[in-house]
Amino acid sequence: MGKRILITGGTKGIGLETVNQLIDRGHNIIVIGRDFSKFPFENSGQVKTIAFDVSKVEEIPALVSEIGEIDVLINNAGIAKAVSYFDYTPEQKEHIIKVNLDAPVTFIREVSRYFLKKGEGRVVNVASQAAQVGHPDIWYGITKAGLINATISFANLLGEKGIAVNAVAPGPVSTDMIKTAPPNKRLEQVLHRTYLGRAATAAEVAEVIVWLAAESPAYVNGEVININNGVQYVKNIL
Repeated sequence: MGKRILITGGTKGIGLETVNQLIDRGHNIIVIGRDFSKFPFENSGQVKTIAFDVSKVEEIPALVSEIGEIDVLINNAGIAKAVSYFDYTPEQKEHIIKVNLDAPVTFIREVSRYFLKKGEGRVVNVASQAAQVGHPDIWYGITKAGLINATISFANLLGEKGIAVNAVAPGPVSTDMIKTAPPNKRLEQVLHRTYLGRAATAAEVAEVIVWLAAESPAYVNGEVININNGVQYVKNIL
């Protein structure tokens, strides 16, 4: 029987591929995104779309209440600013913290009300290798590190109640963000240090997310699965 799964940022990249794989496995998906103009599953009977900007954190409780009971939450929405730490404005810092950290924590808090009532539920957070090795976008790395901490903290709080909270931490993924980026020495060195000498595909990361969302054993809880093909640390290439 298919699960009812809520995913944020499901209109492109890893999120879109995750939606595709969840459809193939027979699940019913609620996709939150800002722009559905190029979304290919708009007419799928398994998919409901909600146009919403997750930076509007104060509106998330009402949104979750409107959506109602779900089985799984996938916190995928995230942004990077590609701004030097010298140049970050207070508004840019506030925005990235809201999207990458405040919003997913608020979604977990709100959906856990339903999970606690029925004694089960799953959360998958999409973090990043940047949380562990640093990133040129300082606040991107900081917020993703915070998301990993939130994953472990919520697993500690909710695990004994039958709720699994896990995360994935991908390295470089071949999405439009990388494909359209200018030459980058750090990225080249990261890719060179992988066993396969390439970035992950969105499908490869999505397979792990789907496994955690609907297929992994209940004992897998509070885990952070690194998807970086052997890259652990790249010295002085920030």
